This record gives sequence, structure tokens and C-alpha cells, in this order.
Amino acid sequence: MRGSIDGLGSSAPLGMMLPAVFADDDLAQHFVAGLDEVLAPILNVLDCLDTYFDPALTPIDFAQWLGIWVGAETDGIDSEPRLRAAVAAAAALHRVRGTRQGLSEAVRLAFGTTPEITESGGAAWSARPRGPIPGSPRPHLHVALRLPAPTAADTHRLDALVAAARPAHMPYSVTVTATPNVTTTATERTLES
Repeated sequence: MRGSIDGLGSSAPLGMMLPAVFADDDLAQHFVAGLDEVLAPILNVLDCLDTYFDPALTPIDFAQWLGIWVGAETDGIDSEPRLRAAVAAAAALHRVRGTRQGLSEAVRLAFGTTPEITESGGAAWSARPRGPIPGSPRPHLHVALRLPAPTAADTHRLDALVAAARPAHMPYSVTVTATPNVTTTATERTLES
């Protein structure tokens, strides 16, 4: 968290900028020294302003605000490295939003594991007209995620994330299950939309 630092010196002391007539005046020097103490944190922020917009360097509270500003999916992310990675990847994710790659990357950034995505569509070509249409005639998207210790909150987080990152016309369902090598048992929950 950001805060004040006692004795922080100003990068541009006002006492040095006073006209020569005030250079030896103790009252004037003490007065502007008080102003230096008030302005030092502001000047420090301005000197380091570029680092506030770098997700790897910014203070964590500012990284959370930056995530809102760039539209990163950060709801439920409790790990600082994952939050910073989600903010850093936001611009790239907006370019692939609504695609399988974009949805997979958004889920990976939010949960730390890659989901299994199945969809009904397909692409093909035919040299003859009226060739077979690939995929299923009814569009559908299913996202399955395996977590070490899934909770009901994980299912709702995944549902909200898929709802925001999927193609707008595509009905979807999500499933969160426990990884097979973990002794914790979890019930499979499916949300249909």
C-alpha cells in the first residue's frame, strides 16, 4: 500500500528556487521547507508516474484500480501475481474476446488452470455446393474446469467469467470438478444458461 514516508525529501526544493534576496532569510526558508514536505509525495508520484501504469511495478491497490480501468476480469482473484498477470493481459484478451483462445486464456488467468472447452461449431470447405455442414445445428458451448478443491463459489465465478467472455449468441454451460489425484471429493455442479 502507498503511504507517507517521514522525512521524504523533495526532488525540487522550493528554497533553492527563491530569489537571491530570500536565500539567507530563515523565515522564508523554513516556510518553503514546510511546503516541500507537503509537496514531496506529490512530486514523488509524478517522478514515478510511468511505474503506476506498469502492472508488474504498481502498488497492489492501484493494480486493482488499473484492472477496472482496462476491463480485466479480476473478480475473485485473490493472488497478487495472478491479479497482475490478468491486468497485463487485458489488452491482448480484448483482441481475442469471444474466441476459444480468448475464453481459455481468461479462465486460465482467473483460476490458474486451463479449462476443457467443447463447442458445437466447426469449419470446413467443399469443392461442390451443398456439402455437409460441420458441427451441430444447435449452437452450444461447454467449459469444464478441474480444481484441487472446488467450491460453489468457483462454479459461480466460472459462470460469470464465461458469460462475459463467450460469443454473445452462444448458449453455454459450465462444470467445475475436483482433480482426480486429490482425495477431496466435490460434487459436480452444472449451470445452464
